[in-house]
Amino acid sequence: MKKTIATFVLAVVVTAMPALVAAAPAQAPAAAQAKAAPGSLKKLTRAELDALLTQPERTLILDVRRPDEVQSIGGFPAFLSIQSGELEKHLAIIPKDRQIVTVSNHASRALRAADLLQKNGFTVAGAVGAQDYEAEGGTLVKIAAPQRAEK
Repeated sequence: MKKTIATFVLAVVVTAMPALVAAAPAQAPAAAQAKAAPGSLKKLTRAELDALLTQPERTLILDVRRPDEVQSIGGFPAFLSIQSGELEKHLAIIPKDRQIVTVSNHASRALRAADLLQKNGFTVAGAVGAQDYEAEGGTLVKIAAPQRAEK
């Protein structure tokens, strides 16, 4: 059942990406284009994230929140979901050929996750708080969990 839900969620969020990318500005922030120095990771603004979202082939959104938080608060159209407590165990599955933006509700967990990733050789553009992004006028995608089939 978990694999079916994950496949459904991935299919739903990927289909929404073109609309968000079309609405975002065309240039990535200079700070995100270069690999950040240790300890220099920052919380990205809505404009900075929107610019990164115009480059989906170069940017990976890594959401470190629990699935219930993503469902109730909303998230971004295409993302990899690994809860913050599980991140270190799953470093091997995270692509190293993309700049990573970590996401949590207000970016505190996301900044810790970004620091862990950077220490392990990943290129990290920064961290984002989903609720802060929405408060700045950004649009989050709300995903409803599929209903279980009655037997």
